[in-house]
Amino acid sequence: MIVLAGADIVLPDRVLAGGSLILDGTRITAIEPHAIDTPAGALRLDLSGHIVVPGFIDVHVHGVAGHDVLEGPDAVGEVAARLPEFGVTAFCPTSIACHPAALAVMLQAVGRLQDGGGVPRARVLPAHLESNFINPAFHGAQPLDCLRQPSARFSSDLEETGHSFSARDIVDTIAAHRASVGIVTLAPEIDGGLELARDLAAAGHLVSIGHSGASYDEAHAAIEAGVRHATHLFNRMSPMTHRSPGLPGALLESDQVVAELICDGFHVHPALMHVAIRAKGVHGIMAITDGTAGSGLPVGSRATLGGRGIVVTARSAELEDGTLAGSVLTMDGAFRTLVRRVGLSLVQAAGLCATSPARQLGLRDCGRIEVGVVADLAVLNDQLRVTQTYIGGRLWRNPADGPHV
Repeated sequence: MIVLAGADIVLPDRVLAGGSLILDGTRITAIEPHAIDTPAGALRLDLSGHIVVPGFIDVHVHGVAGHDVLEGPDAVGEVAARLPEFGVTAFCPTSIACHPAALAVMLQAVGRLQDGGGVPRARVLPAHLESNFINPAFHGAQPLDCLRQPSARFSSDLEETGHSFSARDIVDTIAAHRASVGIVTLAPEIDGGLELARDLAAAGHLVSIGHSGASYDEAHAAIEAGVRHATHLFNRMSPMTHRSPGLPGALLESDQVVAELICDGFHVHPALMHVAIRAKGVHGIMAITDGTAGSGLPVGSRATLGGRGIVVTARSAELEDGTLAGSVLTMDGAFRTLVRRVGLSLVQAAGLCATSPARQLGLRDCGRIEVGVVADLAVLNDQLRVTQTYIGGRLWRNPADGPHV
């Protein structure tokens, strides 16, 4: 049993000042409004001056600290071992458009790691595929030579296309690792996109619209086809104007779609972040990082994104040619941005960083601080920086500090 005493505890509806959390095994067993006497045999930790929030859940992260999830069979585990430094207790390993063999290696690792293990590390959730089925005109840093038309998924003929793999190969890889695939990003306006969205939704995947030039009407058709998620709202999608709402307008209007928001203040201006959150409510937006292997590294560092070289800048990650390639954001940074630059309360920021993603992914036992839920927690100091992370009631320690004992 562990007693976390004296901290400000961010509950779903309020902040409990100077309260105590009791962790017994993997779960929160009591929340007290004040410091309590330590039960016999319990470990008491004085967290006065700190803030306890639900552990952050990042549904769109490619890597961190020099590790990219597509680097090989050990890459997902390396990312899981390092994300808790930034308060992340669960994440969706996120691919970019890639060869089906590389995708299969990542999904096999996701399958192996979903059951956790003895050492505290971020929970590996079913993957997010920022997939091969996006609009080439909105590809961003995604490799064009890996993009395919969904309409071609019924054929495996490579001679006609000259490609090294087919759309069918990608669809078959997803089907072969169904339980390891959570979110699939696609552009519904490209040939066969709507049909693929329907099929993926019917198979139980959370279909996301992104890297898309869909019009307002095309976006609504996609929602009718089963799209319930939006990949990094405003980024790499058709623009919104007062006469043509475009894809962003449809997403802001819809109560059926939960939208990701890169919360670094650079990818989306804080004022527009504020507008989006007010339009959709805390339940309709989730904070993401779109973080890369450059996240957590010094400016000027070099890393990879799906095998392509990237450079860490002061505000983002970039390909060698200067193309924006994801971010260098971490989830604690997203939380700080929401509080300090967007003006959200601690409760609202925790909602975007933990509760909304948990609800969207159907995670009933985490994403909030309540009696009976799993004790996935981040402890922040008065500068909103992470000092401790608990995963299933166990304190995480940095792998750089040596092996667990």
